[in-house]
Amino acid sequence: MVERLDRIGRAAGYGAASALVPYLVIKVSWVVGSLLGLLPVGRGFSLGGWLVLNTVTIGMAAAGITLGLALVRPWGMRIPGWLVGFFAWVGSGFLVSILPFVVVSALVNSGTASSGGSGGDAAMPGWEAVLLQCSFVGTGIALAIALPAYLSRRWPHALRRPERPRTRTSSGLLWPAVTGAVTGLAWLYWAAGGPLGIAHRDERPASWHVLVGVSACWALAASAAVLALVRGWSTRLSYPLLLALAWLGSGSMFAWSGWRLPATVYVALAHPSDVTYPENVAVAVALHVTAVLTGAGIIQTLVHGDRRRVSVPDNAQQSAERMGRRP
Repeated sequence: MVERLDRIGRAAGYGAASALVPYLVIKVSWVVGSLLGLLPVGRGFSLGGWLVLNTVTIGMAAAGITLGLALVRPWGMRIPGWLVGFFAWVGSGFLVSILPFVVVSALVNSGTASSGGSGGDAAMPGWEAVLLQCSFVGTGIALAIALPAYLSRRWPHALRRPERPRTRTSSGLLWPAVTGAVTGLAWLYWAAGGPLGIAHRDERPASWHVLVGVSACWALAASAAVLALVRGWSTRLSYPLLLALAWLGSGSMFAWSGWRLPATVYVALAHPSDVTYPENVAVAVALHVTAVLTGAGIIQTLVHGDRRRVSVPDNAQQSAERMGRRP
């Protein structure tokens, strides 16, 4: 059974890498076409800004393809764990937000195929929009299968509940749960149509409500999960599921706010005539900065807790062995 799941995970890793190839090809064609004057520049961008944006997304797609291959190839086991973990964390954070957004946006017929400055444009052909959506959806589903299989091979202890629950918790580890909940509630308020902190009420399409609502749900889920893990509360949710919620939610906050923060600052400073964000700039920047710090704080809490619980049994075992060798 374990070998079968591992084979499925390896196949999914190849699938994740393959699913991003259309996205990479489209982005390269946009850059080349814009340089040659064959394709229009995206709405709200100068030629330089358009090239920079799409060059960055080309790099992200290349990193995603490399990540998919690293989850299955032997050389992936030799890459430093923190590097694989970081890219997997950021990549999964992007995808868990974009997948519900794509599905719900299609249902409400918002006419938007991507979000958050992903480089899309309302004038793109329908077949390009379909390929971009298939790339996101395919990569997200495949990584959701390939990543746990990789983790079980490289760090099997990471998915196991600690044998001894913690009896004391440092209050310093609780701040990400608090700031994450505050940020999530603020976003949920906006998604429900709340006017406070909104500068342009007419600039809120259905796609904006969907994306903000998805981000709010992941922020709240991550806050609740990390609070349950740190406090050692007994819940009906399994330990791996709590870890997954904290992992994905913190990645969503870090990745999407880290992506939208410079875009928000750019719009505030450049004042493009055809792009207006609905949020008050100062409030939006504050929430994005808080979300980035909270996401980083949650993952640091998870890593810190995992190291602490792994080192205690090892030290205890070493002490027992030393005692057993005594005459």
